[in-house]
Amino acid sequence: MKKLALVSLTAALAFAQAPNLKSASGYLAQVQGQLKNNVIKAAEKMPEESYGFKPSHDVRSFAQLLGHIANAEFNFCAAVLGEKNPSTVNIEKDKTTKAKLVASLKDAFAFCEKAYAAMSDDKINETAKFGQGERSKFGVLAFNNAHTNEHYGNLVTYMRIRGFVPPSSER
Repeated sequence: MKKLALVSLTAALAFAQAPNLKSASGYLAQVQGQLKNNVIKAAEKMPEESYGFKPSHDVRSFAQLLGHIANAEFNFCAAVLGEKNPSTVNIEKDKTTKAKLVASLKDAFAFCEKAYAAMSDDKINETAKFGQGERSKFGVLAFNNAHTNEHYGNLVTYMRIRGFVPPSSER
């Protein structure tokens, strides 16, 4: 009986925290959650000896892509939250080990969860300073998702070249 109660409570909590997929802001948060899971799982799955891999000399390595994603997550979400970027380093250049990059990604995505959680459909047109001007907060978060998804596609390619199945293709 205790196990059933625990399972029911866990399911209820998960349902209560799930984004409202009928709202634009809820969908935006849901996509961010999927991207977070895929990127972090890719970072965890790729062996550290493959972190320096580049399919060509003129592109970022797997590790640099992860650092770039983490930097961007912090930058986009700090703008939306109206806060100073909590990351004081250039992760792409300064963090080179698997452990440090995975930790940085987890920190960046956790920071972004605040921005996505604060977004609601009635706040879609609120603006944030971003780049050389102001943008809608919703637009900045949508661009963040597009940017992360673009680079997840790079990670997928790198993983497949190295013989690994990316997280989004695992079943």
